[in-house]
Amino acid sequence: MPYEPPTHTVERSLRATTGAKIIAGVDEVGRGAWAGPVTVCAAITGLRRPPVGLTDSKLLTIKRRTELEVELRTWVTSYALGHASPEEIDAMGMTAALRLAAVRALETLPVRPDAVILDGKHDYLGAPWRVRTVIKGDQSCIAVAAASVLAKVQRDKMMAELGVDHADFGFADNAGYPSPVHKAALEERGPTPHHRLSWAYLDALPQWRHLKKVRSWVEGSVPEIEGQLGFDF
Repeated sequence: MPYEPPTHTVERSLRATTGAKIIAGVDEVGRGAWAGPVTVCAAITGLRRPPVGLTDSKLLTIKRRTELEVELRTWVTSYALGHASPEEIDAMGMTAALRLAAVRALETLPVRPDAVILDGKHDYLGAPWRVRTVIKGDQSCIAVAAASVLAKVQRDKMMAELGVDHADFGFADNAGYPSPVHKAALEERGPTPHHRLSWAYLDALPQWRHLKKVRSWVEGSVPEIEGQLGFDF
């Protein structure tokens, strides 16, 4: 299906309106998975012409995404990954875990960005970072698209490695996301050490439900359920 290639429009706007010179595109992967970390990539690209075919990683075939990731690693000015573990996600919730992973990525870059283009409509990063949120930024912004591909390919590799000791779960194919194979393995074997134990999928597993972790919500707060898919998929 045809799609419009990403541009530097948002980055140019930030440069003109804020004076920012170094701008990082930030995207995440793994938010809705049952297992594995949530991973955030921060990528700085400058205003150069991107590799042909760059777009949101979800719009690319596995083969093309993998080829593009290799090219991007040397094309970007710099990039860094940050992760929040399943234990951290269980302890603090997804929004805080995303912020933790994003800060880890941004603070690992060799230079501190003056501004950040964040994919989506919610600013989970916040102060002291200067943030511009862009809905579908992974399709429209070059730096965010680069971050999308780098994050996806490298997290997929990580999940495949974790899956070596848990072959029945199919992590090499599903990257910890819901799938029939993943569901069947959970029903039979229960969660691995890489699973998020506060996730809703455990509600449908009576024999393993006792393992579920429940966070103590601050008075007045609302539990986060975004991305916590159950077994009805």
